[in-house]
Amino acid sequence: MIKTFLNLPRYQKRIISVASDVCMLFLSIWAAFALRLEQHLWVPNQDQVIAAAITVVFTVAVFIRLGLYRAVIRFLGDKAFLTIIYGVVLSSFSLMILGYLLQVFIPRSVPVIYGALAFLFVSGTRLAVRIIVNHPRQRAKEAVAIVGTGETGMQLASALQQGTEYRPVMFVSLLRSNHKAMINGLPVASIEHIAKHTQKHGVRRILLALDADSKVDRKDLLKRLEPLTIPVQTVPSMSELVAGQARINDIRDLDIADLLGRDPVRPDTALVSDSLYQKAVMVTGAGGSIGSELCRQILRYQPRVLVLFEQSEFCLYAIERELRSINQIEGLGVALHPVLGSVAHRRRCELVMRTFDIQTVYHAAAYKHVPLVEHNVIEGVQNNVFGTWHAAEAAVATGVERFVLISTDKAVRPTNVMGASKRLAELVLQGLAQRQSGTVFSMVRFGNVLGSSGSVVPLFRDQIRDGGPITVTHPDIIRYFMTIPEASQLVLQAGSMGSGGEVFVLDMGEPVKIADLARKMIHLMGLDEKTTDNPEGAIEVVFSGLRPGEKLFEELLIGDDPQGTAHPRIMMAREVFMHWPEVEATLDKLMRASQSFDCKAVVEVLRAAPTGYAPNSDVADLVWCAGSGALLETVKEGNVRRLPV
Repeated sequence: MIKTFLNLPRYQKRIISVASDVCMLFLSIWAAFALRLEQHLWVPNQDQVIAAAITVVFTVAVFIRLGLYRAVIRFLGDKAFLTIIYGVVLSSFSLMILGYLLQVFIPRSVPVIYGALAFLFVSGTRLAVRIIVNHPRQRAKEAVAIVGTGETGMQLASALQQGTEYRPVMFVSLLRSNHKAMINGLPVASIEHIAKHTQKHGVRRILLALDADSKVDRKDLLKRLEPLTIPVQTVPSMSELVAGQARINDIRDLDIADLLGRDPVRPDTALVSDSLYQKAVMVTGAGGSIGSELCRQILRYQPRVLVLFEQSEFCLYAIERELRSINQIEGLGVALHPVLGSVAHRRRCELVMRTFDIQTVYHAAAYKHVPLVEHNVIEGVQNNVFGTWHAAEAAVATGVERFVLISTDKAVRPTNVMGASKRLAELVLQGLAQRQSGTVFSMVRFGNVLGSSGSVVPLFRDQIRDGGPITVTHPDIIRYFMTIPEASQLVLQAGSMGSGGEVFVLDMGEPVKIADLARKMIHLMGLDEKTTDNPEGAIEVVFSGLRPGEKLFEELLIGDDPQGTAHPRIMMAREVFMHWPEVEATLDKLMRASQSFDCKAVVEVLRAAPTGYAPNSDVADLVWCAGSGALLETVKEGNVRRLPV
């Protein structure tokens, strides 16, 4: 019967609503007289019937005028009830006036009693229909608990009640004083009693809806939620809602910042703005994880020109399309120039910088995946070392004011080719900073970036969704972590602070144990870890062993005497450096080894330089290990034409 009613055409539903209101209004008038006259079987006279009929017709006309019959009953809101109040008040006055004009006996208290009864009957019928229609739909939805009783939590509860997937059954407050209170018709439980109440209300999912300005220790909060083995998800931030990038009911997995469990580094926006506003800026590797986020943040500082320099056609297309959309929607007026090219080609870099009169370069182009670079030694060195050198020399030749290198914590006492190549890239820039003074070179060193290509978080998430197992290289392996926006903010900040040759390092707090991160993700996605003590668990953590060039512990500083900066969370490393003649000699040896495709010689050059490189395995280059010795001898004898590097 309910489905039949719901499937009726709209005009038929409105006719039924009008007929129901007519009956309820007549009933209200009769009940008002009966109560006032204390006659249970009161019968109106002809004049009273006429006055009542005119009142009812007038009231229905007012309801039509106010749009009451356009409201969908199953989604009835506060505005509809206000409309009923306005209509009933006017109806009461009309009954009073009709009694005076028609000289009908209507006691003065009857219109008041009638108004109260009319509101109860008219609104009550609609509320009853809404409950009857929505109850089966509500019961079919998944029960969720909302953590947060602020504005974001209220908006989320309202949106979910109107939606089709989730049914809020309780709020979780971080204040003990709110325990056992009621908000918006839902019970509130404090975080201390969450286990008991989630079980009581059959909660199947927990949604974080914390206000942006709330002073909540997210790390402690997740620690309390983790033992529940109930999926924990979050809603978009207020900035995303304001920007129209998401809706309040767009439920998604926990933000990477939540898993990180610490406050992100905040840049000095005034200082960064001074170095970017109305400047010509170029980002190399603009389509990569860090490069693309750099471009997004730089764009909002409104540079005059933003050049996107990228080797991958698809990545360049994707970031250019995104930035053009932001540029147009927000009216930033930035001239965007997507340029295909490799940083290993010095002439291309120099031509681009000169053409667009570049003032600041953010050098994010690099091969950064440790195992891949370990298996492709020559290409890794070409891109990371010579690419940085050529781009830097092009910057010097064209009078670029600032050149900022995005480095890595793996450059500190490296055990792999990737880290050694990035450390040598730092030494190249430090040598150039001494050789000349026209271009200010600085480097920014940070840990692993969560959410980037190759990051463990999306990998673990996919493995969990596939049913496991989660693969971790070693039970004791630890890493420093930061988010992509945070890393990009640090790079912009350092680019504004550098005066020449500095290596900036972020105070990243405590490193994270990868195995613990994996287990936390398992629990926060509502699953159990499969162990010998818990063979019925859903997801197993498997240790695959360290890969070539990988080490257990990463560091951010070589020395133990970092120097503070104007930013409280940014340090400046004091480390060994090379004078330019030494750098040049090292680069010459490295170039000759690369041109000969001699991976072993490349590794020896990296070890001989003051990079601190101490490989923990033999050369793992795939081509070299596959038996390229004969080819190497042929190249050395000159039987194969050498290509320019």
